[in-house]
Amino acid sequence: MATMDHYTIYDILRRAGVPLRASARFGDGVGAALWERDDVAETRYVAPGHHTLSLYLEGGTGIRRRQGASAAPTGSPGSLCVMPAGVSTSWDVSGRVCMFHLYVPRAAFDRAVVEALDADPASVRLRDETFVRDPAIESVIRSVMLPLRWDDPADRVAVTHAGRMLIAYLASRFTERPARSLLARGGLAPAALRRVADFVDAHLDAPLAIDDLAAVAGLSPYHFARAFKRSTGEAPHRFVVRRRIERAKALIAAGGLPLAGVAAAVGFGSQSHFTARFRDLVGLTPGRFASAAERVPPAPPDAGSPYRDETQALVADDGKRAPAPGPSRTERRPGRAGTTSTTATRDR
Repeated sequence: MATMDHYTIYDILRRAGVPLRASARFGDGVGAALWERDDVAETRYVAPGHHTLSLYLEGGTGIRRRQGASAAPTGSPGSLCVMPAGVSTSWDVSGRVCMFHLYVPRAAFDRAVVEALDADPASVRLRDETFVRDPAIESVIRSVMLPLRWDDPADRVAVTHAGRMLIAYLASRFTERPARSLLARGGLAPAALRRVADFVDAHLDAPLAIDDLAAVAGLSPYHFARAFKRSTGEAPHRFVVRRRIERAKALIAAGGLPLAGVAAAVGFGSQSHFTARFRDLVGLTPGRFASAAERVPPAPPDAGSPYRDETQALVADDGKRAPAPGPSRTERRPGRAGTTSTTATRDR
């Protein structure tokens, strides 16, 4: 059986000695377990760190959730419980039950919310449900997941896909969320955009994740990505790549670093990846860009920026440099009797 550390409910049942029939970890940190118990006990799940989907496969008629002074219903085969992360629950257990558990980390559920609902996970809440019925979930578990060998590589893709189907279904049918018209649609505040740009420029030599940028802006990753694109017209990843390449162009033009050193200085782990991204955005490989930059004469102290513009023109012309402008086509030179005359001259 797979190692199932860090699932709160799994750990509680194991410590209580509840017999485990099967367990497995799937992709995205999702896990599943098949339990069979026949005892009299009180079980308390204290603020689990993950969401849990529970289906009673057999028995369960002697299990009751403690919910204040009111009489709580008991379970039965086909009963479904949805236990959100952070919600503590207490259960009176009496008699036999065979139950299936799916353990879903918050991050995996948040991804499903984005993919299934196109919504900000921060605005979506998984409902707390006890002993409800859902034929679709029951069918997937009984007909698809249980017949598979969870740890067999041949069944790995199928069981992982089934688990993702269940999570997407939970996100679609068992959540509370604002109406679509109420979801945030604005862009980033100018100050937040400046903070993000400054952070990116200061960390171009390091790996950058969407979570890092969202934290700088003070938003959830989903909301940040949407707001950033609305403000800038490009996705955060594209923005970061473009800033890396702009820094690389400046380093190449300045000289002093081999191309491998430039690639590392702007956060690329391999020369081939750097070359591909540079060519995509600039139209030249880094080597050709370096050759073009070397043919540009150094700017005189008071020349300002014409040579930078010329370098950009070189890139646009695929490295072909236009001839430098010569002197004026007309010049004044001394004439006879102290007079001056204007004579057409050729470009030099």
